[in-house]
Amino acid sequence: MLPTTLLKVEDNILPKIELVQHKIRVKLLPSVENGKTYKVKTAKYQDFALRLKSLMEKEGSPIKTVNQLKDAIEVTYEMARRYTLGIAKPREEKMQILAEKFNVDISYLDHGTGLEPNVTAPFPIAGRLVPVISWVQAGSWTTVDAVPAGTQLDEWLPPNPKCGKNGYGLEVVGESMLPDFRPGDKIYVNPDFQPSELKTGDLVIVSCEGDAEATFKKLIVESGNMYLQPLNPNWPEQTIPLMDGCKLVGKVVGLYRDV
Repeated sequence: MLPTTLLKVEDNILPKIELVQHKIRVKLLPSVENGKTYKVKTAKYQDFALRLKSLMEKEGSPIKTVNQLKDAIEVTYEMARRYTLGIAKPREEKMQILAEKFNVDISYLDHGTGLEPNVTAPFPIAGRLVPVISWVQAGSWTTVDAVPAGTQLDEWLPPNPKCGKNGYGLEVVGESMLPDFRPGDKIYVNPDFQPSELKTGDLVIVSCEGDAEATFKKLIVESGNMYLQPLNPNWPEQTIPLMDGCKLVGKVVGLYRDV
C-alpha cells in the first residue's frame, strides 16, 4: 500500500543546485573560459637547450646526464633540468664553466656564434681556450690522438692562434730559463711542427727516454747537430747534446704572465 504522504519538494532547490555547480565550475575550469588568457610556461631558451643537449650526447662528453650537469656547475637538479628543457639559462660564470667542460667557446654555447665545437678532439682548436697540462703529460701528448677521451683539464689560457689545433700550455718551473721565463709563467706550445723547420734560437719542449718529465730549453743547431741550452747564464749545464732517445715534442710560441 503506497504511503499517503509525499515528500514536499521546495520550489527553490534547483536554483541552489545550479548555484553550487556554477561555483565548482569557476574553480575547476581554465580561466580562459572566464574571458582571461591561461598562461603556460614556455621554453624561451630552446636554442641553447638544443646546443647543450647536443654536446651532452657527443661521444666522450664529460657531462652525459642531468645529475652530472648539476654537479659540474653546482646547481640543483631542478635547475639543471630546466637548462636542458630550455626553460632557464645559466648565468655567465656557470656558462663559462660549461664551455670549459665541453671544450667549446662560450659564445657558441651561449649564442650559437663563433666556432662550432671540435667534437673529435679533446683539445680546443685555434681560437679557443688553450688547456694547461703537466710536464709529465707533455712528454707524450704530442698529438690530439694521444689524449685520453674525457680527460679533465682544470686550467685554461686565453686563445693563441700560433698554438694550432692541438696546442697546449705549460707552467714554467725552475730557474733554468731566467730571466726571460720566470717560475709560474705559462708558455704556449705548438706540437704540430717539422723538426727541419727549427733553427738556432727557437724555444722547444724536449722529451727523453728515462726522464719522467719533459724539459724546456733553447735550441742550438750547429753543423747538422742539435744542442739544448738554458737561457740562465748562471745555469751549470750550458750545452746539452740532443742524445739518442730524446725527441722534440713541441715548439714554444708564446708567453702568458699574470700581472
